[in-house]
Amino acid sequence: MPPTFIQRTRTNSLESLLYFLDPQMPHAALLPSPSASPLPEVVGFWRDAGPTLWFARNADFDRRFRERFAHLYELACANALRPAAGEAEDHLGLLLLLDQYPRNAFRGTPRMYASDARARRWAERALGQGLDRQVEDALRLFFYLPFAHAENLADQDRSVALNHGLGQPFLAHAREHREIIRRFGRFPHRNPILGRPSSAEELAFLAAGGFAG
Repeated sequence: MPPTFIQRTRTNSLESLLYFLDPQMPHAALLPSPSASPLPEVVGFWRDAGPTLWFARNADFDRRFRERFAHLYELACANALRPAAGEAEDHLGLLLLLDQYPRNAFRGTPRMYASDARARRWAERALGQGLDRQVEDALRLFFYLPFAHAENLADQDRSVALNHGLGQPFLAHAREHREIIRRFGRFPHRNPILGRPSSAEELAFLAAGGFAG
């Protein structure tokens, strides 16, 4: 069965012509249509999960998320899954795949962070269209988290500015992330995952229960 994100043509006449030229061609492999994007399905899954699962370690949720959307994540990383212009849930779905999915699916491995830079680029595009303002407040955060996950101060400043609009406790978390980057230039808890040596100061910070980011 062809992937669900590849749809029928927009006009019956074009579909008929293509079928006439090649009757064996699957109808679903003709032309893309934004209306049948699978990206809102990711948003629906995330919305149904809710904050209790968004920010908790839950092996069953990780497994369900990983298994259900593994194919879409690979497509997103290959730039083969693109949101329709102006479609807020399309963009949010892509951001969830690139920024949140790997943190659940590949927890504790370097792949957790492999698509972070791509997520930030798409977040910039979405914000440039004002799409963060087109979803409910609880989901707006996920347009901003790609910046909070960055290991550079400019993106952290952007995260804090964006989270001003959400208020507490999101602004406090954004400021905590920024303070870690200001102090260390990176998130120390990632060091063992990424094979980076930790400084004595970083080890002391982690031993004291320092915020992970």
